[in-house]
Amino acid sequence: MKRRAFVGTMAATAAACALPARFARGGRQVKRVSLELYSVRTEMKKDPEGTLAAVRAMGYDDVELLWSFGNFGRTNEQVKAALANTGLKAPSAHIAPELLTNNWQQSVDAAAFLGQQYLIVPSLPEETNTSLDAWKRWADVFNTAGATARKSGIWLGFHNEPNHMKAIGGAVPYDVFVERTDPALVRLQLDAGNMRMGGGDPMRYLQQHHDRYWSFHLKDVVADNSHDTELGKGTVDFKALLAMVRDVDKKLMVVEQEGSAAPLESARQDLEFMRALRF
Repeated sequence: MKRRAFVGTMAATAAACALPARFARGGRQVKRVSLELYSVRTEMKKDPEGTLAAVRAMGYDDVELLWSFGNFGRTNEQVKAALANTGLKAPSAHIAPELLTNNWQQSVDAAAFLGQQYLIVPSLPEETNTSLDAWKRWADVFNTAGATARKSGIWLGFHNEPNHMKAIGGAVPYDVFVERTDPALVRLQLDAGNMRMGGGDPMRYLQQHHDRYWSFHLKDVVADNSHDTELGKGTVDFKALLAMVRDVDKKLMVVEQEGSAAPLESARQDLEFMRALRF
C-alpha cells in the first residue's frame, strides 16, 4: 500500500473510532422514522395541519396518529388530505381499547381508508390495575378483534406502559397478556423507555418475544427512570436494541418523547439522533 493511501486509511479508521459508541458505524440504519403525535400534542391541538407540515419539514417520514385524541378534531377525510399535502404517511394509530367492542369493523374500515397497517391500543381500563382476570378478558377481546382486523389486512397491536410491569398476585400482567394473545392475530409495540420505567428489560423482552414485536417506540429515559429525555441523552442503548431487530426495515420505528418543555425542538433533536445512529 502506498504511503498516501495508508495514511488516509489510518485517518479514516481513527475518525471512526473517535465517534461516540451510540453513533459507531455498523451495517444498518433506520430508513423510515415516525413521530408519535402525542409528542407534539399541544401543538397539534393548536394547529394540526401546521404541525404536520413542521414535522415533515424536519425530515420525518411517518407519523403515528392519535385516534384516542379524536385526531385533534379532524375527520378521516381531513387527516388523509393533510397527510397527502405534506407527504407524510401514517402506517399506525393509537386507539382507545373501547373501540374493540364498539362497532370495531367501522374502525377497521377507517384504518383501511387512511392506508394504515396497525391500530395499536396503548393502555387498558382501570380494572386491569388490580385484576389479572381483567387482563385475561381483554386478551380474549384482542384475539377476537384481531381476527376481524386481519380479514381487512389490518393488524391489531398492543403497546406497553410502565404500570403493565407491576405484579398482581405474583404475576406480571403484561406477561399474562402476551402469553394469552394469539401471535397470528395480535402484534406488539415495544416501548423501550416505558419498559425501563416499569422496571423491565426491553432487551430481554425483545429476545424472548422477538417475533411478536413489529413496532417500536423509541423513547429514552434518565438514569433513575423517572422521566423521558431526548434520544441519546438517557440510558437506553438503542444501538444494541436495534441491532437485535431482524428485518428491521419491515418494522415501524416511532419516536416518542412525552414530557418535553419544547416538543418540536425535542422532536428535531430526536430525529437527528436517529439519522446519525448506526447499528
